[in-house]
Amino acid sequence: MHFIGKLLGFIIGCKFGFFGALAGLILGHLADKKLYELGSVNSSFFKKKLTRQSLFMQTTFAVLGHLTKSKGRVTENDIQMASNLMAQMQLDDANRRLAQEAFQRGKQADFPIREVIREFRIGCGQRADLLRMFLHVQLQAAFADDHLHQNEKEVLFLVAEELGLSRFQFEQMLAMEIAARQFSRGGFSQQQRQGGYQYNYGRQQYGNGGGQDYARNTSGPTIEDAYKVLGVSASDDQQTVKRAYRRLMNENHPDKLVSKGLPKEMLEMAKEKAQQIQAAYDLICKTKGWK
Repeated sequence: MHFIGKLLGFIIGCKFGFFGALAGLILGHLADKKLYELGSVNSSFFKKKLTRQSLFMQTTFAVLGHLTKSKGRVTENDIQMASNLMAQMQLDDANRRLAQEAFQRGKQADFPIREVIREFRIGCGQRADLLRMFLHVQLQAAFADDHLHQNEKEVLFLVAEELGLSRFQFEQMLAMEIAARQFSRGGFSQQQRQGGYQYNYGRQQYGNGGGQDYARNTSGPTIEDAYKVLGVSASDDQQTVKRAYRRLMNENHPDKLVSKGLPKEMLEMAKEKAQQIQAAYDLICKTKGWK
């Protein structure tokens, strides 16, 4: 219930006429926003009250544990990936222990992933931009080894489904994430062959039959990648592309995400996402000759 401040502000402001009611509504909105930021949420899985930032962080690592276990077993590389993420977030000792405990719980066979994600969604106030950022973090982790196992993909879709995304929206977001990686790591391309997928990395070529691999594209990101990042097509006009760009930049504004519940330790990840969107838009404008 994030409207009590607005309601009280409006009622009190009405005593001072129209402009008083308007001012009361605005002040009430600011109060509701601050209460949301400072508020805590109940977690039946973690069995305590948590701030939204702590819920976001612990749920992130719990789902990461489940995601890595979905491939059959958790490898040393998977553990290192989680440790690298903790280091990237610069977690202090207390939060690192919480993240490690969550990761271990996520690996358990009876991990109730649907219930955990439903609870997380409610705890985040069902804010679409924050929920998509959560999925973005999971996708980044899944692609850490440049390989997306089929079981990982199914877990990611389950997460997306519980966050309110359809299969089409999930596949679209997946394509956007793959393309976005090219703007931060030099480029990756997916190639399909009979019986599985293969990829080129430098002069070496690898393949498998259990998932999808993503190879570094040494020529850098293409205009097609840029279109996918923004979710637009080559036939879209300048206004359509600009609207898509502005919408994505607004949804992925780092400071706004932090105010809604993104842990401040993930601020740099949000900034990188915004930079990828900016780079894709700049490439389209340069290619099209748009000012």
